[in-house]
Amino acid sequence: MNQLPEFPERDLPPGRHRLLKEHLMSEIRQHEGQQEREQEGQQRAGGTPVRTRATWLRPAIAAAAVAAVAATVVVALPSSGGRSGSASQEAVALLGDIALAAEHQKVPDTIRDDQFVYIESKVGYSTQEEGKPARLDPVHQREIWLSVDGTRWALLEEGRDGLSHVRLEPAKPGVPSNTDYRNLQTLPTDPDKMLEWLHKNSDGGKSEDQNTFVLVGDLVGESLLPPDVAAALFRAAAKIPGVVVVPDSVDAAGRHGVAVARVDDGEREELIFDKKTKEYLGERDVAVEDQPSGFKNGQTTGSSAILKREIVDKAGRRP
Repeated sequence: MNQLPEFPERDLPPGRHRLLKEHLMSEIRQHEGQQEREQEGQQRAGGTPVRTRATWLRPAIAAAAVAAVAATVVVALPSSGGRSGSASQEAVALLGDIALAAEHQKVPDTIRDDQFVYIESKVGYSTQEEGKPARLDPVHQREIWLSVDGTRWALLEEGRDGLSHVRLEPAKPGVPSNTDYRNLQTLPTDPDKMLEWLHKNSDGGKSEDQNTFVLVGDLVGESLLPPDVAAALFRAAAKIPGVVVVPDSVDAAGRHGVAVARVDDGEREELIFDKKTKEYLGERDVAVEDQPSGFKNGQTTGSSAILKREIVDKAGRRP
């Protein structure tokens, strides 16, 4: 096994969210903690501080926030849309098959709290410098080590400037949307209850259905889901209005698969699965109309590909 040296802590600047995915992301927990402390100081009324969704940030968002140290970067934000009827029959059937496959996925019998979930991926982000059209950055490698119980510092290694040797702050205790494995084990395994949970814990735009679909993608991306929770998640996704099937989609690694997708405000978010095994491959976002950010109809605005998920004993150690 290879092991990376210990790295100093790294402060991440305030920055806000959403784009590709990815979900998720935990590397902004440092930023989230600082931002929430500021909010809590202003909102001491006994209620819950306003959620920033930082725990659900996709890799693209995290990258843009970190890159803001050196330059002003604005992440292209897909905005809201309304309800779009029900999920298509084809999507319901596909998500049923995906749920069945998820139920049979193997995870280690004994996962210790002191271990880490190692995820290797390829990602391509959409970024926009002030006064310039948005652009799709080159696909590059990404590795992250996430604490199993969320209490230990995690680590990010990414093939772009400013994202090497980044130590990630532990999850804030008690936040329902934490994506550490122990918290994910507590999520509902009944599809209807899972859908209720998704509605309650998703936000970010005006469309509840799109927020919920985005949260599904965030959960399935850069994390390790227990099989029964994953199955419930996909069956819940089949209940989201407007979800359709894209017969052929391509992830950031160039792998073709079938996708469940939803269109919102001129952009289609696709969650891609292997056509045979129904294993999650990655995500692609595509403009379906010309965007104010500069992307044209048919252009990819972001993509990801999950290459490996493993349990390791230490942050920085590779399988």
